[in-house]
Amino acid sequence: MMKKVLTIVGALLLACSLPLSGTAASNQIFADVPATKHFAEAVNDLAERNIIGGYPDGTFKPGELITRGQAAAIIVKMVNLDVTNVKDPGYTDVSTGNGYYQAIAAMSAKGIIKGYEDGRYGPNDPVTRGQMASIIVKAFDLPNYGYLELENPFKDIITSYSHQHNIKTLYKLGITTGTTPTTYSPNTAITRGQAAKLLRTTEEAKPEMKIIRASDMKWKTLTARTYPNDNSFKVYQVPGEGNAEAKVQIVPLKEGKGLITLDGSRQIDSGEHKKYEVLVKKVDGKLTVTLKESTTILSTPVVLGSSMKSLESISLSTWDGKKVTDDVRFRVNERQLAEMYIEQPGEFIATVKEKSGRTVRYAVVATESTSSAYYGIDLLVEKNPAEYEEIAQYKGGYKINGADAANIADVTRDKSSKNLKFKVTGKKTGTFTIDYDDVVSLNFDSDPGDGESTYYYDRLIVTVETLGPIVHTTVRVDLLNP
Repeated sequence: MMKKVLTIVGALLLACSLPLSGTAASNQIFADVPATKHFAEAVNDLAERNIIGGYPDGTFKPGELITRGQAAAIIVKMVNLDVTNVKDPGYTDVSTGNGYYQAIAAMSAKGIIKGYEDGRYGPNDPVTRGQMASIIVKAFDLPNYGYLELENPFKDIITSYSHQHNIKTLYKLGITTGTTPTTYSPNTAITRGQAAKLLRTTEEAKPEMKIIRASDMKWKTLTARTYPNDNSFKVYQVPGEGNAEAKVQIVPLKEGKGLITLDGSRQIDSGEHKKYEVLVKKVDGKLTVTLKESTTILSTPVVLGSSMKSLESISLSTWDGKKVTDDVRFRVNERQLAEMYIEQPGEFIATVKEKSGRTVRYAVVATESTSSAYYGIDLLVEKNPAEYEEIAQYKGGYKINGADAANIADVTRDKSSKNLKFKVTGKKTGTFTIDYDDVVSLNFDSDPGDGESTYYYDRLIVTVETLGPIVHTTVRVDLLNP
């Protein structure tokens, strides 16, 4: 008798995920799901599509809690996940004979679900609202919105809660409004009726998007970079964690186009790059995304460094003196720094003229890059010679230390200064030191509220950098450890 009872119970459990045997073709498919129920439309739709089923007695039991096994069996059908030739996930409580084994294994392989720390999956455990949020976001590939885009109206969802990001994603998409306007009740178990409505609403609310997976590129890793565009799309990255595959989601917003680059690798230390033009068009009333491989290089902003509110013009010439343009496009950015735009590859001298008449020269090397939609930029501002005057009173001697120092720079001392003062004229790339005979102590009041600090040093470091005809020389103290 006991064996017969167990067999009946097992059949009922399996029936929860099997299609209803074609009996009722009326509007009310299940006896206990009248049209007045808020989840009736979702239940009937999923049943007609053979995604969910009822019990042999013609009921659906919408008030019963849905289990983790049942949820897996339903969702693999909704997202068309392949359940053939699955790999055993190794859960101690999910044998190959379990009715939900294939669904659980398939979802585990994709990183959509995972078990408990003790090695169990808990196929008969009820699904909580928090768990369901994370399963839905991963299974349906919902956009991986950044934290700045996500509002949190729920007082019972704190930032340390593991499902909080996914709960807020469902809220942003209008898939859920919580159990009240200010609570989500993440630990409350979900009923079969609620699960049906939640899953059907997700199908309807999921935005149109294009998803690129690392495997699509035959890569193991995948990241994306976007560039200024006409706001026709947004790009979200889903990192590969555990069994989950790294992917890039492109969500169209309006018709238009822009550029992205994809970076990845087939193996460790083997970087690969692709550059694409993203085209967003409306087809049959829906925004669609297509990618077209591109070699486009965008106008590249180059920050010149110093504050230049009074900048008047920038001219560009080649290293050998041929004029390129007297009208380089520039702006003063939000940090009040001059930012010019490079429109072509090459080796240039940029001459910045200020309204005061002062000019500053920069060496610029712009190279085409397969990993970026901008030119790769090397930049060096001209500063030569450099002068250094000792702030502290130092009367001792010094010596220049470095085998190639004489070829790197000429060092002269200005004896008219009462303090030690050097003029250093750089000649080629390199570094050397000017060593003092004695240690210098310098009292410096860096913060009036904290009093003076004392620094100690016994040498100066001279560094010369060159880029084409431009030379940049610096002299700095080498502080001793306190």
